[in-house]
Amino acid sequence: MAALLASAAIFAFVRPVEAERVWISFERHWRATFAKNGLTLPGTPALYDVERRLQAHGVAVGDPILMRIFKREFELELWMQKDGRFQHFATYPICKWSGELGPKLKQGDRQAPEGFYSVDRTALNPNSAWRRSFNLGFPNAFDRAHGRTGSLLMVHGGCGSIGCYAMTNPVIDEIWRLVTAALDGGQQRFQVQVFPFRMTARNLDRYAGAPSAAFWKGLKLGSDLFEASRIPPKVSVCGTQYAFAPGAAGYDGRAPIEAGCPPAAKP
Repeated sequence: MAALLASAAIFAFVRPVEAERVWISFERHWRATFAKNGLTLPGTPALYDVERRLQAHGVAVGDPILMRIFKREFELELWMQKDGRFQHFATYPICKWSGELGPKLKQGDRQAPEGFYSVDRTALNPNSAWRRSFNLGFPNAFDRAHGRTGSLLMVHGGCGSIGCYAMTNPVIDEIWRLVTAALDGGQQRFQVQVFPFRMTARNLDRYAGAPSAAFWKGLKLGSDLFEASRIPPKVSVCGTQYAFAPGAAGYDGRAPIEAGCPPAAKP
């Protein structure tokens, strides 16, 4: 065992990209095995006890929501608005996402997208082949500015993916309830922030040589604004770059993500 661990450590140090792919592949395999056998993924909240969980957080069905997705960690976070700011309500394990770390570039590349997306009621599909689903809205204004192509990139149930984020059926049922109630309650759109990994300086340094490093640094600007205030940033696309402005207390992320530069920004 010691020799095996030592070999793995050497492999990860010498060939970190390949080691990362092996690790992600392993994660996908055991998660798919759990789902195939009807087992609940470790880390899944107590779905049967959602009312108590809501009460414990001081939020209610119908309050505005926000989501954050972290590929490498295989996690989807759901946040809910309370007293003008968002607080973390639940972290759900992702059963499967396809491709590698990095944004989706073109139709057929099997990549799950990364970036900032805005979802409204028209994106919801209650009769999805994957239980229930909502469309992230890829390509958004940023993706189009870079000539990226693709369609029907979803968050859905089940545990299969060709560019989507699959959450299992029980988990998507809880997410669906909170999503539809928020939209019914007056939130016009909710923001979905999709990252390759937790946007820490350490992680950015770790992937500094990756082809997507500059793109990820841009995403970190929006992530940092939210982390500091717990308010969704106002997001636009200035030229070919994301532009972020702080949101005021009470802002729920309802603005669409469109081309346009903030007053002080230049493309």
